[in-house]
Amino acid sequence: MELTSPPTSTRLGPAVLRFLAVVALLTIAVVVATSSKILPVISWYASAAQRRAAADGGARCVMFNFGDSNSDTGGLAAGAGFRLHRPFGRRFFGRPNGRFSDGRLYIDFLCERLGLDHLSPYLESSGVSFSHGANFAATAQTVESGQFSLPTQLRQFRHFKARTAELLPLGLGSGITEDEFRQAVYSFDIGQNDISLAFTANLTQERILQAVVPAIAARIRNTVKMVYEAGGRKFVLYHTGPFGCLPSTLSQLGTRRGSGGGDGEEGEEVDDVGCLARHNAVAEALNARLRLLRCDLAAELPGATVVGVDMYAIKYGLFTNRTEQGFSSPLTACCGAGGPPYNYEPGAACGSANAKACPESDGDGYISWDGVHYTEAANRIVADKILSSEHNTPRLPLQQLCNQST
Repeated sequence: MELTSPPTSTRLGPAVLRFLAVVALLTIAVVVATSSKILPVISWYASAAQRRAAADGGARCVMFNFGDSNSDTGGLAAGAGFRLHRPFGRRFFGRPNGRFSDGRLYIDFLCERLGLDHLSPYLESSGVSFSHGANFAATAQTVESGQFSLPTQLRQFRHFKARTAELLPLGLGSGITEDEFRQAVYSFDIGQNDISLAFTANLTQERILQAVVPAIAARIRNTVKMVYEAGGRKFVLYHTGPFGCLPSTLSQLGTRRGSGGGDGEEGEEVDDVGCLARHNAVAEALNARLRLLRCDLAAELPGATVVGVDMYAIKYGLFTNRTEQGFSSPLTACCGAGGPPYNYEPGAACGSANAKACPESDGDGYISWDGVHYTEAANRIVADKILSSEHNTPRLPLQQLCNQST
């Protein structure tokens, strides 16, 4: 048989072949460049579907969270329409998603390790699942004031529970049963904003210790008891962190040193790692109250398990062990303005035109994302420490608390 060449019209010239080769290489490059962002998210949603399927066949862990921006998975965005801009969420999610971080929060890592979906904000209306609980936390909230303060979050929980009971016989809603509400874990991480606002209002340290700190503990006590009356039996009280180590707090040092503070001092004293000692002392005073509160609640509430988590020790450890944990810029915000030492200016918040983020490849070297909140790298370590139970009182692992029957 005689072999013939294809018609001239179907042959591709060298120039066309080179062009197609370039297109193919560019396509491969785009896939490789984006896969690190897309694949983790795809994998997460795939595993979430598996968890929901598994939960349909047996007992499941359920969690309800109350708090502020440290554990807000989108409450302020959903409830108030607050919009975050890039580069928020650039790590795991690849876009802003209501979390004040470059990626996941410590509560996200806890949910992943416990086999739960990421907790959906209570007020989110679309594309969410409440089969593993709900998150009532919202950024900038306190135990007393704010659009979504702790009393409001408690009312939201009550409504959620009542509405779930109404919808359950119809096969609608979250599907959480009365027994699952009883077996659920109820966590509280709030109080830092109350102290921060007190300092901003120039209250003396003595006044904060005498009035503000006891009021925070009292409100948390009342909320826990009301959830107990609603059927809750498992509680986790997170202590407040060392907010004297945050760049937003430390940036006050430049304006207040030598001009006196709220107590008429000559300047702000910093500790060995560079954190504001007075602010951290108040945080620890609140934590001392929370330790007593945990003991009181455990004694007062029959059948309840109350676990206290020393979040101060966990987070302060990020700074004292910064070298071992790979944090090269522990007191500097990754995303902000002003440059070293803190890279924080109130009028140039992360996401604004005047702010700039550190290179994503360097993000793991920072504890603070925007001067106020933690990076995903820091949140991962915080979650690992919580799950280790080494800072829990009693030393009850969260997984065991989740699984134990009351």
